Amino acid sequence: MSAIHPAEKFRDFAMNECRNSSPLYEFLAMKIAEDKEILRIASKVREGQPIPNLLFGAVHYLLLKGYEHELTKFYSSLVKKPIEFEESFEYFRDFCIQNSVEINEIFKSKIVQTNEVRRCSYLYPAFSYIYRNTQRPLALIEIGTSAGLQLLVEKYRYSYDTEQNYGSEDSSVHISAEIRGEHNPLDQLSKFKVASRIGVDLHINDVSDDEDFLWLKALIWPEHHERRELFETAASYVRNNPVKLIEGDGVEILNSLSNNIPDDQIICVFHTHVANQMPLKTKERLLQNIRNIGEKRDIFHLYNNIQDRDLHLDSYLNGKESLNKIAETEGHGRWFKWLMRE
Repeated sequence: MSAIHPAEKFRDFAMNECRNSSPLYEFLAMKIAEDKEILRIASKVREGQPIPNLLFGAVHYLLLKGYEHELTKFYSSLVKKPIEFEESFEYFRDFCIQNSVEINEIFKSKIVQTNEVRRCSYLYPAFSYIYRNTQRPLALIEIGTSAGLQLLVEKYRYSYDTEQNYGSEDSSVHISAEIRGEHNPLDQLSKFKVASRIGVDLHINDVSDDEDFLWLKALIWPEHHERRELFETAASYVRNNPVKLIEGDGVEILNSLSNNIPDDQIICVFHTHVANQMPLKTKERLLQNIRNIGEKRDIFHLYNNIQDRDLHLDSYLNGKESLNKIAETEGHGRWFKWLMRE
């Protein structure tokens, strides 16, 4: 299978990721797809990284750091009244060419680790389902954890289309989302116990570190003010409630991590929008590792971006395999369509 050309990646990003979400990035991505010079700069992104996300993140990061350029006036994350995006590309192009060395250094030193805490909106009902059906405290293992914000999933407050709150009702982190479709998990939604939580990443982000904090903020799209505010609130919460984060290859060390989980806990391996950065062989190895663990003890695997973009929940209970697609989800957790019948 031939590699997808960078131009096609930008077009796909514009149409399937940015449409109805970020007019600036949608417009720029379509223009970049036709510009050989910017594609040349973007082509230096290391293998496995999502090229559009890393390029836009790098530019946003430099602007947030205070690099002076007229491009700033198009970013609503930087100015109160941004100029309409239709005039932005020539400024974006000029900024990239002027700062190509700095952008390339970011490509070498940073990776896309969007720590989207709002995805907990659909993780919460999934973990509630697991707890309800096993009646055992959960042992959360997150692969590609970044700064570990999602590991505190049951510590946050949730609302879905109504004023009723779920989760930790006095939490400062309030996550709201829309539930679409005919199946509603709220009828069965209940609190659950987490006995242990471990996050693994090739590069751990520390929200107490100014550089890491700024990079994670740069990965949030300019128009997404609510995402930015939610990230800042959740980051503050994590600073006060630190979790165990391990720098390493989560796929490779998964077996050893599971061996250290007490038998009275149910293992829940999860990751959101991480597997798209894994080579095919790594995805296959991860699934095989889960199966191998499932031969010895009960385990759940909650994920997307392996077979498709939808949310899957695989389980191995008493050695029996069950593979289920449980939800369609919006990339940043704004809505989800629950598919599972209970």
